[in-house]
Amino acid sequence: MEGGFTGGDEYQKHFLPRDYLATYYSFDGSPSPEAEILKFNLECLHKTFGPGGLQGDTLIDIGSGPTIYQVLAACESFRDITLSDFTDRNREELEKWLKKEPGAYDWTPVVKFACELEGNSGRWEEKEEKLRAAVKRVLKCDVHLGNLLAPAVLPPADCVLTLLAMECACCSLDAYRTALCNLASLLKPCGHLVTTVTLQISSYMVGKREFSCVALEKEEVEQAVLDAGFDIEQLLQNPQSYSVTNAASSGVCFIVARKKPRP
Repeated sequence: MEGGFTGGDEYQKHFLPRDYLATYYSFDGSPSPEAEILKFNLECLHKTFGPGGLQGDTLIDIGSGPTIYQVLAACESFRDITLSDFTDRNREELEKWLKKEPGAYDWTPVVKFACELEGNSGRWEEKEEKLRAAVKRVLKCDVHLGNLLAPAVLPPADCVLTLLAMECACCSLDAYRTALCNLASLLKPCGHLVTTVTLQISSYMVGKREFSCVALEKEEVEQAVLDAGFDIEQLLQNPQSYSVTNAASSGVCFIVARKKPRP
């Protein structure tokens, strides 16, 4: 795209949460690539955090954007959840939903789908309240910092979650690899990283504005995760591509990886 990689300043000035939500998270039952990828992520997260899956005390979600869907399954297994994002507007959007303020985004259809996966679509209101109770803080994050959550300092977490964020924040494969090492520093030994990465896209649209990404191959993502000190426990690839990204996209990759214990 013209003008170079869109960095943090551009996100702070120009990323509009409601345009992003309208494009990627309209979940009204009509078929779309965006809805199918959202379902894929929700299904993967349900299997990851559902009965017999990952559990613990603390989970940190890095690059939450203005969304809460990614922690709907985890709030059943983790009592202390941190949401985080680089931009002020996204954090404000999260706080609106958490505080049930007027004009907060309506996640009801997505919450109901998550509850269907758990076998009880009727408990969606209970699910929302459980998530609100589990989210203890919303912080600023920057994946390029050694302490991603500076100035906050949190104890090492049992799980770090980051969905569809790292490829947008990193301008190169080297930057992505460094950011993964920064993520690893948030985890306890043997803690888990759960991530979804959009493959082979160089940009995506939010409203009429284009934001750039680093175009990653599945093999590059795998190797970067391994080199950051993880063992990959699960890797799933969905060939579905978003409708508003460049045509070269080869879908999304969902990974669960365990941080190696200290030698």
